[in-house]
Amino acid sequence: MEIPLDDYVRGAAVATALVCTSPTVREPEGDALPDAEALAAFLERHRLRLDAVPERRPPSAADLFEVHLLRREVRGVMETATAEEAVAGAAVLAARAAREPVLRRDGKGRWQWYVTTSAGAPLAAELAAFLAIGLFGVVRRLGHRRFRACAAPGCRGVFADTSRAGERRYCMPDRCGNRLKVANHRRRQRLGGGVR
Repeated sequence: MEIPLDDYVRGAAVATALVCTSPTVREPEGDALPDAEALAAFLERHRLRLDAVPERRPPSAADLFEVHLLRREVRGVMETATAEEAVAGAAVLAARAAREPVLRRDGKGRWQWYVTTSAGAPLAAELAAFLAIGLFGVVRRLGHRRFRACAAPGCRGVFADTSRAGERRYCMPDRCGNRLKVANHRRRQRLGGGVR
């Protein structure tokens, strides 16, 4: 796999999405990656073409187990207290499969930096390297303060805010943000009697 160094936003988004599949975050629904088929769908949804999962070979139960462990580690990087701790944690993830950066031309003939993954690296190791590049990019370009806890009451999600304004508040805006809007609307209805 080749990971472009300048596309950290995609890696950070997938890191957030992976953390948000956890049963810790998705109460009461449970784990969004309960089986290998769900992991395959997750990879497909995020357009991840890992060398460890060639066409037509679905992820295995062992791959799923390793990705569940990786999910905890990624969350740990996002919950670090300092930028140095986040970088150290991401470095551990990258070391599983990332090789030295290479400079080569992209499809448009421009010179770009890429990190390649080791041949034969397991799925979770390749995924770890991809996510690590995203997390490194967040620290370098946006700062450690962009790793945040979800602002929705009762949610235990964390996320990497790569928005331009840096004002994202929810780990899953369509879920947590909407839930909070509905709760606020209902509260206003109760307090105002529903009449305007």
